Amino acid sequence: MERLFLLCSCLLVTTVTSQHSVCSRPNLQGNIEMAGIQRFFNPGVELALSCKQGYTPVLGPRKIVCTINGEWTNTKLKCIPKQCPHPELITNGELYYEDTVFQSTINYTCHEGYIMTGPSSAVCQANGTWSTPAPECIPVSCGLAPVPLYGMVIYDKAIRGTTTNYGVTATYICNPPYALFGNPFAECTASGSWTETPECRVVTCPPPENIDRGYMSANDKREFFYRETVKYDCESPYVLEGNLETVCQKSGRWSEKPSCKAPCAVAIRKAKILYKGKKIWIKDLEPNRVLHLEIISVFCMNKAMGCGYEVSTQCIDGVLKIPECFEGIFSFCYKKAFQKLNRTKTKVKEGGFMVID
Repeated sequence: MERLFLLCSCLLVTTVTSQHSVCSRPNLQGNIEMAGIQRFFNPGVELALSCKQGYTPVLGPRKIVCTINGEWTNTKLKCIPKQCPHPELITNGELYYEDTVFQSTINYTCHEGYIMTGPSSAVCQANGTWSTPAPECIPVSCGLAPVPLYGMVIYDKAIRGTTTNYGVTATYICNPPYALFGNPFAECTASGSWTETPECRVVTCPPPENIDRGYMSANDKREFFYRETVKYDCESPYVLEGNLETVCQKSGRWSEKPSCKAPCAVAIRKAKILYKGKKIWIKDLEPNRVLHLEIISVFCMNKAMGCGYEVSTQCIDGVLKIPECFEGIFSFCYKKAFQKLNRTKTKVKEGGFMVID
């Protein structure tokens, strides 16, 4: 009987103890954490909560309690990611990012012709700072532009030392009498080299030929160098048409020469003409000629008014066309019109309109 009693006592104690449940280690969400590695907790135990590295606590409370039914009390604690400052733009480059919170990434690139110095990316760290400072984009460097033999280089900006940067341009010039063959402009490229260098070559032209009814400023029977010039003029009364001079070109040929144009005779008898703003009789035109491109006016008959009107014609290299309507006119329309106007009388009749006689 004694042994049975003791066994029952033990069973009774066990039954009473099972009414109080322990709490398992809480399953924390939203970047919340707790210290230690303990797996089970007795009722009444309080646990302090904190945010994982890189996150900041907001709201609260920051602790939970194990209740007698084996469950933890609720908490409104939230952990939000820390914020890094907004990155600044980089000169001669671009940056790409989606956010500036903890673990966000910035990627940097440089424009064509520029080289990056420093890391090409940065990460927002747990302390709210970027892992690396922004890189720099420095221009690609070239040496000095190659100078062609018998030529020179003129840069678009002042150059110091023996290096030039991407985008610098230069102009090539050849020393006389050399002519430049190739692109006269060069540029420091993104590859760190200059564009193709042109050549300076000697160019000569044969002795120039004279023009009909003209003369030239040089009669040397020699070869002329590139860009040398020869001037032309015409014997009187011929008129020079075209450029006054011809130039020795890069092709080894002379530029287009001018020509001498002939004057024109005025094939009219016993009539007046309008020449250089004056009306003169044709017999008073001495000598009977007008120069190339000069204009005269003759008079054609207005049969309705019985008088003449002006029609212009121009001398073109010895040819002066007389208008088909031309007749020898001795009175002019504007005079007759003026005289008729003076003779005009106006009368007012009943009915309120005017009659001109």
